[in-house]
Amino acid sequence: MIEFKQVSKVYPGGTVGLNNIDLKIEAGEFVVIVGLSGAGKSTLLRSINRLHEITSGDIRIDGKSITSAEGRQLRVMRRGIGMIFQSFNLVKRSSVVRNVLAGRVGYHSTLRTMLGLFPKQDMELAFSALQRVNMLEKAYQRADQLSGGQQQRVSIARALAQEAKIILADEPVASLDPLTTRQVMDDLRRINREMGITTIVNLHFVDLAREYATRIIGVRAGEIVFDGPATEATDEVFSAIYGRPVSEDERLGGRNVEAI
Repeated sequence: MIEFKQVSKVYPGGTVGLNNIDLKIEAGEFVVIVGLSGAGKSTLLRSINRLHEITSGDIRIDGKSITSAEGRQLRVMRRGIGMIFQSFNLVKRSSVVRNVLAGRVGYHSTLRTMLGLFPKQDMELAFSALQRVNMLEKAYQRADQLSGGQQQRVSIARALAQEAKIILADEPVASLDPLTTRQVMDDLRRINREMGITTIVNLHFVDLAREYATRIIGVRAGEIVFDGPATEATDEVFSAIYGRPVSEDERLGGRNVEAI
């Protein structure tokens, strides 16, 4: 379980990223966070693993405060949180399997990982993770030889090799074409269902949020303005989240595969 207790984030200059957030996300949920750019959804997501430090309040994971964690305790807690970025964050000149093994660095000494001395068990985890996202045949290709969708699936495999209990995905399909978008979202949903990994995804597009989320959290100006099942996220709800009627591009995001 992830719990926000009166969490606020104020950036230098006074911009409010989060305003007194109280929130619980249960283990195994597939949550989609929606909102306009600058609404605070990335701040909310990235505060969970402390990529963004909060100004006040507390964030707890399975009852333990990650906000106050330091040193080894923080490293261990972060080890259980996989992060998927819009820009993939792969080492482009390294092989796919080496990128997936990056998910294991939190388990070993710096020297050992720099030398690439991963034990057999780690290799097995990496290959198993690649198989889950249908990328095993690409294991020894360089990452820069892959399409955008393939690179994003490698980043999902990296989180699986990490043995993450939580996956955070920050706009993971924003730069992908419609077909690849669905492949990546299908992978995330399948992994959530089969492995019970708590999955939290930032999305900008209404139809994708409705299709894949079990729960939608709407953020506006650093505050949660909607929190409920995807079935209750009507057009009127999204208009309230966005502060205006939702445009056709925001609803479909150019991701209507049937129209291609």
